[in-house]
Amino acid sequence: MKYFSILLFLTVLLTNCSSPTKKGNVTVIGNIKGLKKGKVYLQRIQDTLLVNVDSVSIDGNSEFVLTSEVKEPEIHYLYLDKNDGKQYNDRIDFFVEPGEITITTNLLDFENDVKIKGGKNQEKYTEYKKMLKRFNERNLRIIKEDFEASKQKDDEKLIENDKAYKNLMRQKYLYTINFAVTNRKLEVAPYITLNEVFDANIKFLDTVARSLSPKVKKSLYGKQLIKYIDDRKAKEAEAKANANIEE
Repeated sequence: MKYFSILLFLTVLLTNCSSPTKKGNVTVIGNIKGLKKGKVYLQRIQDTLLVNVDSVSIDGNSEFVLTSEVKEPEIHYLYLDKNDGKQYNDRIDFFVEPGEITITTNLLDFENDVKIKGGKNQEKYTEYKKMLKRFNERNLRIIKEDFEASKQKDDEKLIENDKAYKNLMRQKYLYTINFAVTNRKLEVAPYITLNEVFDANIKFLDTVARSLSPKVKKSLYGKQLIKYIDDRKAKEAEAKANANIEE
């Protein structure tokens, strides 16, 4: 499971319900076509908790404006509560930075039919997610073929699918690492590294961390990536030391 997805899953139940702010240096202008009634929340992760920073009730007019205050580019979430009892659906993640962001989507396909116009980090994040979608679609095809092969007890096809899956994952990881290095001057680089390939070989994570610009290294996600790498190295060194003792 993705690094930030795990964090989001663990913290969503602890969502801070304090009164959201109406002042900030970020303005999110949105439109959820087809939405007649519901509530839209702008959220972020703060001190390991998912908190509401602003919200608006929709009653007839599907357009809305939300605000936030940030010191640097940071992931926010647009959450739509349709009162359908589903707590983990209807959430869009995107990069915010000081300025104006526009989000348009529709009620029927809230998460997938979204168009976001924002800063440089969001532009690159959108580019990356388009490629990631292709990887995920190919993965779903392999899973479907694997299921059919299992029913038919086609061992040759199962072996072929296993090789295809491993190759696909290798391509995804290499693409992500290369994308992060190419965009090393943007905060999206350490974010996607932690979110998508946090379990990659430590040398690849090191490659990304070393390539980051001084500014990005000091950013929220830059610090998180560097700390994560240091923690992994410490755990791997400890495991190696224990293994040597046992021998």
